[in-house]
Amino acid sequence: MTNSPAEEIEKLRAEIRRANRKYYVEAAPEISDLAYDRLMQQLQTLEAQHPQLITAESPTQRVGDEPVGQLETVEHRVPMLSIENTYSVAEVYKYADRVHKLLPGESIEWVVELKIDGVAASILYENGLLTQALTRGDGISGDDITHNIRTVMDVPLKLSGHALPPLLEVRGEVYMTNSDLVLLNQSQQERGEAAFANTRNVTAGSIRLLDPRKCAERRLHMFCHGVGYVEELQAETHMEFLEELRAFGLPPTPFVECFGDIESAVAHCEHLIENLHSLDFEVDGLVLKVNRFDQRVRLGSTAKSPRWLIAYKFEKYEAVTRLNEIRVQVGKTGAITPVAELEPVELAGTTVSRASLHNAEEIERKDIRIGDTVVVEKAGKIIPHIVRVEQHKREGRPRKYRFPTECPECGSPLRKDEGGVYIRCPNIDCGAQVKERIRYFASRNAMFIEGLGESLVDQLVTQRLVTSYDDLYCLEKEQIVALERMAEKSAQNLLDQIAASRERGLGRLLNALSIRHVGRNVAMVLANHFGSMDALRSASLEELASINEIGEIIAQSVHDFLHSDYGTRVVDNLARVGVNMEADATSIPTADEAILSGKTLVVTGSLQQYTRDEINDLISRHGGRAASSVSKNTDYLVAGEKAGSKLAKATELGIPVLSEAEFAKLLGD
Repeated sequence: MTNSPAEEIEKLRAEIRRANRKYYVEAAPEISDLAYDRLMQQLQTLEAQHPQLITAESPTQRVGDEPVGQLETVEHRVPMLSIENTYSVAEVYKYADRVHKLLPGESIEWVVELKIDGVAASILYENGLLTQALTRGDGISGDDITHNIRTVMDVPLKLSGHALPPLLEVRGEVYMTNSDLVLLNQSQQERGEAAFANTRNVTAGSIRLLDPRKCAERRLHMFCHGVGYVEELQAETHMEFLEELRAFGLPPTPFVECFGDIESAVAHCEHLIENLHSLDFEVDGLVLKVNRFDQRVRLGSTAKSPRWLIAYKFEKYEAVTRLNEIRVQVGKTGAITPVAELEPVELAGTTVSRASLHNAEEIERKDIRIGDTVVVEKAGKIIPHIVRVEQHKREGRPRKYRFPTECPECGSPLRKDEGGVYIRCPNIDCGAQVKERIRYFASRNAMFIEGLGESLVDQLVTQRLVTSYDDLYCLEKEQIVALERMAEKSAQNLLDQIAASRERGLGRLLNALSIRHVGRNVAMVLANHFGSMDALRSASLEELASINEIGEIIAQSVHDFLHSDYGTRVVDNLARVGVNMEADATSIPTADEAILSGKTLVVTGSLQQYTRDEINDLISRHGGRAASSVSKNTDYLVAGEKAGSKLAKATELGIPVLSEAEFAKLLGD
């Protein structure tokens, strides 16, 4: 039986809503752009034939025909209060302490979210239909932007799912991607109009346009992260609420994580900040929220801000410069890293001439080409990265950058990690890899061979005197003296250092071997747990994964290395030349010696009594953990001369500060 026009129209609308949800909410499109466009054309044709069947929530009604006369001011059902801001980790901990004091004895879960750099908005759904959208305004009243919100493809005109609340006010952030800003500025250039400086300014202007057709051209997006007025809410926590939003077809804010303690939440914040370069939209901070709604009610609000959340912001520094060249570097594990060579530019008090491009996918996604004018950013004064290309300033038609298919050092065909983004040289004997591995092997945190610097490593590997770690222990004085800038005395000193490194112990050795995912701390954990290389090599994958601080990924990497032909050869050859494969007995604390068991210590300033490596080793030997940054989880700060920000932070948090003498006394030395 043939469907009626009304049935066919509703069927098409349902298919389009499903496609929108898969694309914008789940990031898992099921149909092509062409198939989507055909569905829209079919719907438009049928609605034109039957105009009496057109409804406000139809996907064809995203853009109104007529502009509004003005923006009306409407009062919020629930005030949209501002968020308390801080730029300090110490202040985050102080805030968490205040929350715990207001909720004595209660367990608190902390949600960490991205703080999208856009325009705050609220959207009201009545019986599942979008009826109103407002800007934040002054928090009490906002501008009615319903006509423009209807043009935002992420925002459903009609909610999906079951058990929809009769009234649901969703709050979130309207934003523009960097990719779309590039396209917009290209259009501006073609029209002879000025380019826009950043995505936030475009968004703020676009969402307040009177003509929704112009707003639609701007390709705005929205992430939802909060709730305003609602009737019959089912969720009891923020994480549950985000899942409900997803079920309704609304796009929840991405990369949200929940933690059982503030220390873990802050650590996650620091991790996120270091990886913001991978995002195509601007972020100006992170937001920490109390997860449970009942606790939020008891916490309440001040006149300005809710007490149940805080924004941890960071300063952003941007500069515009020219990309002169793209070069690739070969790392010690074979990873090929592209690096942008920039026209030097001042940024956050330093001169920046290079920026990591991270991987081939990032170059492709941002369409970065040699000769481009680029926006370089430091977020929180961390490593500079390229935000976007100012394509409207692109001269001529530069060719797309072609990532090498062969290793620039050895010529081996490159391979992409299975399921990953990194491209690697698979040749374990690649000269560049060998140099990087030898350099790391000799470094302070590894076997600590003083005097074996970059220049000397280059000579040794280039002249094929050293092709593997064990070759270092077979070097003869005459070979070293023959190298540039090496005399009898310096050659002998180097040989003495190499000989001494045989006794560094299992922990340092494991770190020195450049096993993927194994750093200093993981290496010490493995050494202290197994005590010998033989025991470690005999361990099953399951046993490795069960160790605290190891996990499945690290366990797999360690197991694969030790049972590979290369790993077996490396370990056997080092044993043959007399390298100690046992854990340093002094590094494994006895019950009496584990005075720092379970304690986290941070060392800062210039030390007189110890080197940094020596004091970190002492901490490990006595059962403690040496960390690099001060947090509420830090038990002691060991401060030498000229201690700076870490000392200030420890003092602020009330963390005990030890001098070198006090540290030695603590250990009973």
